[in-house]
Amino acid sequence: MNLCVGIFILKDRALSPNFKIERIISRGHATPEAQWLKQAHDEWVMVEKGEGRLRFKGSARLITLKAGEYVFIPANTSHRVEWTSPRKETAWLAVHGR
Repeated sequence: MNLCVGIFILKDRALSPNFKIERIISRGHATPEAQWLKQAHDEWVMVEKGEGRLRFKGSARLITLKAGEYVFIPANTSHRVEWTSPRKETAWLAVHGR
């Protein structure tokens, strides 16, 4: 499935009912103000190219991810994308387990 939402291009592949991989391409993207993302499953996210910044709810700390860096987001953890480079694409690889 390909889905284009503003500056996001999302490709996903469900490998089983409990496992999914997404490749997300963003450029100048941030989660809308005051909105938080929260999934009912664990998520492992790696930046393949480019750069992005994440924030977890309740923390002032920004997590900057560059190519090859990753973060594990436990299920039911509120988080948001604060920034991706407006000058070049950021490619994310997200692995979801249920």
